Amino acid sequence: MPAVDLTQVPLRIGPPTREELLAYYPAKFTWHQLKTFVNSGDLGLLKRDKALQKRYDAWSPGIVKEHGSLVHYLIDHRLQWGKPDTLSLLPSALDSDTRPKDALTPPSKSNQPFPPLPPDAPEYFKADIPVDSEFISIIQNDWPYSVPIEIEHTLIWSRIPIFHPDLIPAEIDARVQQDGLCGFTGNEELPPSPSTLPECLPALAEWGITMENLVRSPRGSSEIEEMVRNAGREIDGFVKRRWVESEWETAWFVNPPRLQSVRGLAHIHVFAKKKQCL
Repeated sequence: MPAVDLTQVPLRIGPPTREELLAYYPAKFTWHQLKTFVNSGDLGLLKRDKALQKRYDAWSPGIVKEHGSLVHYLIDHRLQWGKPDTLSLLPSALDSDTRPKDALTPPSKSNQPFPPLPPDAPEYFKADIPVDSEFISIIQNDWPYSVPIEIEHTLIWSRIPIFHPDLIPAEIDARVQQDGLCGFTGNEELPPSPSTLPECLPALAEWGITMENLVRSPRGSSEIEEMVRNAGREIDGFVKRRWVESEWETAWFVNPPRLQSVRGLAHIHVFAKKKQCL
C-alpha cells in the first residue's frame, strides 16, 4: 500500500477512513494490551478513542432522524444479512473483492428488511453456520476501538441467540451475564494473564480506569473455568473457520448484557491480525 501524507488527510464527518484513523485517531492500545484487556475479565476496558467517540456522538443524531433509531439503521440498512460487507470504509482482507468502487458514497438504503426467523432456524449460534447464512451479518466495525491499524475489528451480528441454556450451565450463568465470553485463536502461547493487567492500565489512564473499579468475577474452580471455556465453544469454532489459524491470530469476545449496545440483537467482536503482521 503506497504511503499517505497524513498531514493532507481531510477530516470528514461520519465513519472514519483508514487514513483518518492514522492521522487523527492513532491507536492508544497495543496488540498485547488489547489481548490483556480481553482476558482480564472486564470487557468494559475496551475503549474507543475519545475524539472518535465525540465524532460518533455528532453523527448519530442525523442517523436517528433519517432511520428512526440506531437499531433501525442497523437492521434496515447496515446489516446485509447473508451478504459480504460492501458498505465499510475499513474493509477486511477477507472481503477484498467486495469493496465498492466509491466507498465514501454507499447506497442510502438497503433492501434487506429484518425478516422473522423461520421455524427451522437454529436454536443458537453454532460453529458450522455458513458465513452467508441469512441468520448472520459479518461487518467491519465502522467505529473501531483504539487498536493498531493493522488489526481488523469485525462484528458478527446474529439473529439467533449466542447465549443459550444449552451452552451455559446454571452454575456459570450469573458469571456470563456479568462478564460475557471471550477466547483466542491462532497462537499456541497462552493469552496474557489477567495478573499482568496492572502493567497495561496506564494505557487507560485518560478513562480513569483503576484496579479498584474493575467489574469482573473472581476466578472459579478448574471445573467452573472449563465450563466457561466450553460455553464459548461454538463461537471459537466459527472464528477458527473464518480466520484460519495458520494465517490469523484473533481475540474474540461477546459483551455481557450490561455492555451490549443493542439489546435483543447479539453480536460477537473479533479482533483479527494477519500473522505476517505479527
